[in-house]
Amino acid sequence: MASAPARTTQLQIYLPIAELSMNLFFLVGIGGAVGFLSGLFGVGGGFLLTPLLIFSGVPAPVAVASVTGQVVAASTSGALSYYRRGGIDMHLAMYLVLSGVLGAFGGVAAFAALRAAGQLDLVISLGFLLLLGFVGTLMLVEAVRSLLKRRAGIVVREKLPNQHNWIHGLPMRIRFKKSKLYISVLPVLGIGLCIGFLGSLLGIGGGFILVPALVYLLRVPGTVVIGTSLLQVVAIMAATTILHALQSQSVDILLAFCLMVGGVVGAQFGASAGKYLRGEQLRAMLAVLVLAVAIRFGYSLIVGPADPFSMAVIGLGGVL
Repeated sequence: MASAPARTTQLQIYLPIAELSMNLFFLVGIGGAVGFLSGLFGVGGGFLLTPLLIFSGVPAPVAVASVTGQVVAASTSGALSYYRRGGIDMHLAMYLVLSGVLGAFGGVAAFAALRAAGQLDLVISLGFLLLLGFVGTLMLVEAVRSLLKRRAGIVVREKLPNQHNWIHGLPMRIRFKKSKLYISVLPVLGIGLCIGFLGSLLGIGGGFILVPALVYLLRVPGTVVIGTSLLQVVAIMAATTILHALQSQSVDILLAFCLMVGGVVGAQFGASAGKYLRGEQLRAMLAVLVLAVAIRFGYSLIVGPADPFSMAVIGLGGVL
């Protein structure tokens, strides 16, 4: 009877930057689950993994900074699968990556400033609530409409690359041969900049925003949109990981490694499973996940903490 607690204790690992102990199998497991979703939906998975860690007791700054490493690993695994199938527009990805890295610099700077002011946790919670709630609602409405039309026998035509909107009338047009597009580079750079900023500030890959933006705004074909999204996420999160490690020192290497192990394996299974589901089904499932996370953050903002008091040493620059 005395050996059972000993075996349980051995499963606990101490995370030096987060300053707490967590179960090894739990960390690898959630990394694998989120990696599966990354490969299935073409998203980085940070929008789900960062909240899971925060809800599990990991400090928000450490969760945001450490998740970026797992997102890199999971997205790299998925991106390689799509690259081997020819599912990446390298030219389009290059512009998204360049602007995204610039956005990541701004996001890390904002992260450090908010942390110094003691407002980082609040901004992260509000950011997830508003961003995920808005995007999730739009995605769910669109996906449900498409599914209802298909069930009613109404032919749902995919948006073709030559069906332009007002964005395609902007200047500085560039031809993206793989995506069969001839569009302005300005919205491409703007999308990459926003994804890079939000990704580094909130610890999200941004794929759940990038994929709809590429499909509905730029009319990128579905054959290359997920792979291109994953490649952009890899580059942005790699830059963000390095910036966080150098500037905020919030990256917990041991935590990130445990999440990476599960994420790499899960992403391969997710990329394979995605071939057997319709686009509307994938978007509806992703929308439900996004809204569930938003609701959980809203609940945490309304309900007060179990222990409303804390002890800290106040210095001239804030809490030490």
